[in-house]
Amino acid sequence: MNGDLEIVQPAGWPAPRGYVNGVVTSGRTLHIAGQIGWDPASGRFRSDDLAEQFAQALDNVLAIVAAAGGEPGDVARMTVYVTDLEAYRGSLRAIGAAWRARFGKHFPAMALLGVAGLVERRALVEIEAVAALDARGGGGP
Repeated sequence: MNGDLEIVQPAGWPAPRGYVNGVVTSGRTLHIAGQIGWDPASGRFRSDDLAEQFAQALDNVLAIVAAAGGEPGDVARMTVYVTDLEAYRGSLRAIGAAWRARFGKHFPAMALLGVAGLVERRALVEIEAVAALDARGGGGP
């Protein structure tokens, strides 16, 4: 995990699973707009499967983090919006595998919300995030 992220866990609270309750950050802060599960170069969806769109949306978030000079462990907060909570719950194994392949055991402060729809009609998931880029400066504009 990035040394610029300090995990906050109140004493006596049960350990969260798949997220953390709070994160204190330092350094440059990158705010990442909502990313959906399409190929960013073509603007087309490769799949109508929620887990596959989730994996692509994570890749899109991480592409922005990398463009700013960061890495997956710099992601401090994430909000996930899904259009079908039951499909999300039914895809947890595949979503977990996609998460581990990209983030390992790094978990940011996170919320997941079920929504009626997203701007792009085929989008099943949208992920926005905040990354705490370290004092090394990283790349970007």
